[in-house]
Amino acid sequence: MTDIEQLEQLVAAIEQAGANVAPTYQEYMTVAFAIANSCGEEGRSGFHRICRLSEKYRQEDADKLYDSALKDGKGGNSIGTVFHLAELAGVKPSRKLANLQTCRPSLAPPHTCAHARQEGQTTPPTNNSPNTALPFFPTYQWPKFLQQAIDCGDSPAQRDILLIGAMTVIGASINNLIDFSYGRKKKHPCIQCFVIAPPASGKGALTWVRRLVEPIHDRLMDLYRQKLQAYRLEKAAWDGRGKEKVSTPEPEPPRMKMLLIAADNSRTGILENLMDADGVGLICETEADTISAAIGTDYGHWSDTLRKSFDHERIAYNRRTNHEYRECKNSYLSVLISGTPAQVKPLIPSAENGLFSRQVFYYMPPIDEWMDQFDTTDTDYDSLFTHWGEQWKRVIDAIVGAVKSIHLKFDAKQKAAFNAHLSQVFKRAGVVHGDHMKSTVARIAVNACRFMAVVALLRSLEGLLSDVANEGCAPDAQKNVPGPLDNIVRTLLNCPGLSPSPDTPEENIRDGVVTQFNLRISNADFQAVLALIEPLYLHACHVLSFLPSTDVVQSQTASQEAIFDRLPLQFSRSQALEEAKKLGMPNNTLDSLLKRMTERGVLVKTARGEYAFSARVRTCVGARGEGASSASLQVSD
Repeated sequence: MTDIEQLEQLVAAIEQAGANVAPTYQEYMTVAFAIANSCGEEGRSGFHRICRLSEKYRQEDADKLYDSALKDGKGGNSIGTVFHLAELAGVKPSRKLANLQTCRPSLAPPHTCAHARQEGQTTPPTNNSPNTALPFFPTYQWPKFLQQAIDCGDSPAQRDILLIGAMTVIGASINNLIDFSYGRKKKHPCIQCFVIAPPASGKGALTWVRRLVEPIHDRLMDLYRQKLQAYRLEKAAWDGRGKEKVSTPEPEPPRMKMLLIAADNSRTGILENLMDADGVGLICETEADTISAAIGTDYGHWSDTLRKSFDHERIAYNRRTNHEYRECKNSYLSVLISGTPAQVKPLIPSAENGLFSRQVFYYMPPIDEWMDQFDTTDTDYDSLFTHWGEQWKRVIDAIVGAVKSIHLKFDAKQKAAFNAHLSQVFKRAGVVHGDHMKSTVARIAVNACRFMAVVALLRSLEGLLSDVANEGCAPDAQKNVPGPLDNIVRTLLNCPGLSPSPDTPEENIRDGVVTQFNLRISNADFQAVLALIEPLYLHACHVLSFLPSTDVVQSQTASQEAIFDRLPLQFSRSQALEEAKKLGMPNNTLDSLLKRMTERGVLVKTARGEYAFSARVRTCVGARGEGASSASLQVSD
């Protein structure tokens, strides 16, 4: 049976059941790519027939999405994914899914495909949250430089943390080079990411992404050592001048400029590291205890520095010794840490602590089966990531030497889509979890824009990075040919998505002297990052349950009401029953919950078996009033 015949059979079963296979954009996009990969243009009508059962269906938008899937689909998932989603929606097609499992293509050694993921798959229940199934990220073909790192993961969760981990460290390396306007303030891709997992569950893969920026850090430290040696010689010569010293200023020691900052540090030490590097730094630790222990010491207490850095605030300190005062007007500190569930509370003692809402959380599931750890290719992943880091360093060094700033801009449709999506998540967060999660959603929105800045730049530089990677493979006869970095500005002028700032004189553009660029993100990349918001929100909700019950909703109530995180603002009882089944909630418990929420005024019964959130819950976040400034996307044009 061909893929088209299989699709036709499945579409008929979905239509007969009247099932909504794509209740959220995450599934909507997945269905498009899965059908496009397997059936090509012939699958377009089947895609429309499946998705028109969703209240989100718009024919024009669906056509655009399918066009994008045909253009950008790389075989990451197939028709088997649609069968899987149909089964989750209650449709029981008469074929087995086992022979439909496919592996997405990998730029890494073959073993990375050993554990393929079907879209919609979630993490299994855990001891910390028996009724919570946390989602993985949707499969997407990210920019090649990012995708090669992701493909080194052995499991869905490991690929997810490699994605957000790589974006965090890459964002730290471009810190104040790239910016976007949000909430009438200039923001930069400085992300604070916290990966939580039981012991031996695969979070150690994060050590690989650190290698992507170690070449940059090592170069900064080499420069410091050279300057320090020169300073010592100059200082020795100055000391030997005797009385003549009074006529010559004393040499000043060089600043210890670095990128990777040790977490085992005092408050003054952290501030000095940041100030010496003009506010830039990355804390990358595999054990969250290292940070919480350092903050808890007598000379620690630098959690406020983490909070201030989220919004790039000014940092300063004043020492009584020598009356020394130092300040840095803007801070660009990024953080990538991992730890066990028990390590969350020592670092973030309550939901009211500002660190909670500023983190990008990801909770990895425990391993439930033995996995072969012997790599038949004998690939040294540390060396592989370091090699990629060397390539990234060359590109960034060239750009920073010629370009002053790159400004990410969103078009009107992207702004509207962003606000519409985030306002829905914001409303649900308030209903289920209260103000703690509303603040978190507002900051997830900022971090989503930061992810978009990283993805947009990597997509724009895709060709340049490929040229740099291939330079070492060029024949000897071509060694004298100018390389891709020799005239970086002219190269950037030809990169898709990048354009000179509008106030750049025409003669400067002709001469290849452009210091400011505008950057656009493609709609496909924009929607892919937008699809990460829902999973990240649900992971943050799960981490909220680790905090003391006095600070959060009681765990039993929270686990029951978490079902509303998965429902639209208007829903039917049958939809609620489907989600309750996924969470392991009995039908009578759901009915009691619906009745209780209706009596509290949170829900309104609009018809038999039909519900909607009440008007007070549905207050528009984008309108003027509470939450407007924090949840709306404001980008200067």
